[in-house]
Amino acid sequence: MQAAVYDEFRGPISIRSVADPVPSPTGVVLEMKACGICRSDWHGWTGNDPDIELPHVPGHELSGVIAALGSEIANFDLGDRVTLPFVCACGACEQCLSGNQHVCDRQFQPGFTAWGGFAEYVAIDYADANLVRLPEEIDSVTAASLGCRFATSYRAVVDQGKISEGQWVAVHGCGGVGLSAIMIAAAFGAHVVAVDINDEKLGFARAIGAEVTVNSSKIDPVEAILDATDGGAHISIDALGHPDILINSISSLRKRGKHIQVGIMEADQHLSAIPVDKVIGRELEIIGSHGMQAHRYAEMLEMIRRGKLKPRNLIGKTIPLSDSSAFLMNMNAISDVGVSVIDFALDL
Repeated sequence: MQAAVYDEFRGPISIRSVADPVPSPTGVVLEMKACGICRSDWHGWTGNDPDIELPHVPGHELSGVIAALGSEIANFDLGDRVTLPFVCACGACEQCLSGNQHVCDRQFQPGFTAWGGFAEYVAIDYADANLVRLPEEIDSVTAASLGCRFATSYRAVVDQGKISEGQWVAVHGCGGVGLSAIMIAAAFGAHVVAVDINDEKLGFARAIGAEVTVNSSKIDPVEAILDATDGGAHISIDALGHPDILINSISSLRKRGKHIQVGIMEADQHLSAIPVDKVIGRELEIIGSHGMQAHRYAEMLEMIRRGKLKPRNLIGKTIPLSDSSAFLMNMNAISDVGVSVIDFALDL
């Protein structure tokens, strides 16, 4: 099969022929139809993930068709159209048995702990516990945009934020995660403030549901949010991952508000300062959010099927696998609006 492979961190990524994968007893092999290109893939390529072993194939936002089955698979068949969370659960550990498969003690992450979806085929372990069948109404490119950014935002807003109609939600960063969070929060009846340094992205954020936009390169985002929300956001999300955004997000909350950290900090920023005086004085909550369990997809997919959520509108660019290497290596310098996805049909 053809795959995008790198042999060193920050080194060249080449499209080359590698051996086809085979399924484990509990796994399947997917014929890839689409794969999202996420900033987390870029973080992995830079060496920011200790689980990656070289050589490596990136890609963790997958949709495809089951092409081979392991001997123990009970719930799926050849030809099923599926997607899956980027954190795959073992199904048997303490976390899995409590319903928290997204923080599984023995998790498998395609594109990080194993080769991922920048390839014609990919092997997925623990398939019965992780695969999600796709409704006919959801195409493969849309499905691939869900696996990390959209599903992660859904959990952050709905499950971790426990959003209520009429609340104010501030979203810091209008990349794929941020735009997803904006769309989801608006669909649940919240008022959304979008923060970014790019006016084009802010315009797009307004088009998908943001009521207020703040260019943080021009004005103080904290003061702007406190003013627009009459005292602060109920929920504030760092959707990018930066120490300054972390502080701004916490500082822009109203009393007893929730800061939700979704964006990944670069390796040298993992220990970041927080305004502890505000956390104590306002009784604020600081909450992490990491992916979403397969069993929570049904609610999200039904909202998409009914048109309440429209993640297809967030896709800004589709590219063939042959263009994925250059795109990923330059991702930190790309300011494209929306989500980018590899569409394997473009290579035919």
